[in-house]
Amino acid sequence: MHRARLIENLDLPELAPYLTMRRMEEHRKEGLFVAEGDKVVHRLIRSHFGIQSLLVLPERSAEFQEALLIRNETVPVYVAAKHVLEDLTGYAMYQGVLAIGLVPPSAELAGLIAASMPAPLFAALEGIANSENVGALVRSAAAFGLDGLIVGETCCSPYLRRAVRNSMGGIFKLSVVESCNLMDSLRLLKSCGIQCVAAHPGARTKPLEEVDLKLGTCLVLGNEGGGLTEATLDLCDCHASIPMSNGIDSLNVAGAAAVGFYEADRQRRIAKAGDGRIHRNVNLNLIAHATASPENR
Repeated sequence: MHRARLIENLDLPELAPYLTMRRMEEHRKEGLFVAEGDKVVHRLIRSHFGIQSLLVLPERSAEFQEALLIRNETVPVYVAAKHVLEDLTGYAMYQGVLAIGLVPPSAELAGLIAASMPAPLFAALEGIANSENVGALVRSAAAFGLDGLIVGETCCSPYLRRAVRNSMGGIFKLSVVESCNLMDSLRLLKSCGIQCVAAHPGARTKPLEEVDLKLGTCLVLGNEGGGLTEATLDLCDCHASIPMSNGIDSLNVAGAAAVGFYEADRQRRIAKAGDGRIHRNVNLNLIAHATASPENR
């Protein structure tokens, strides 16, 4: 069983990430993230993600030491009184568990496309600033079986503490591409025959249910205020909106994403129940070429 160490304060050097968990940029440079809460930490333990350590209340120590038995590596467990954890977080710790996880390497897009045949389903995010929205969106992406999430360079990280918490561990089940250039990532998708569908109301839009989401598809979602940039809208193959009532013209981006993911899943389930197939629009030769290109390795 993983041994626990009782601590009275957080002065140990190995506990530094808990003291700096509000310093998002510092954690990102170190490749770390914070997981908090019962379900999220248990799901982290069951995932393939690396874990640096756990910090728990005394009454929860045995439970998490036992849970860690499934891990191949030894994970340090630090035990601290409730007031120590609450001084650290600045709020009441009802569940009494935190963990420091290791951010995995970014997934490689061309390889992810090839592995997701015959009709991949992705989402791409541009400029979303609210980490809780990103977390809720990740939770829906995992729930509806997306093949991957492409996070653009202007979007906040899905590994921020609040994003991980709001994903309820969905981030541990989803392949994430951290793109340095979202436009280039969308061009690669299009070159492989994958349609890019902008979630956007406007003159060029069509109702979401009229878009054939059985094809290889990437749903492209923009930020909470201005939506997608004009350059991204121009690059997308079509624009789709969700019909609404009572004069409401938009949804929160996480809510809109959940509707879009559900509609894609619904169309694909109906197709599979009918002829057992979903539409193949991905060009295998182009995928092979993209995978072999040095810039996409």
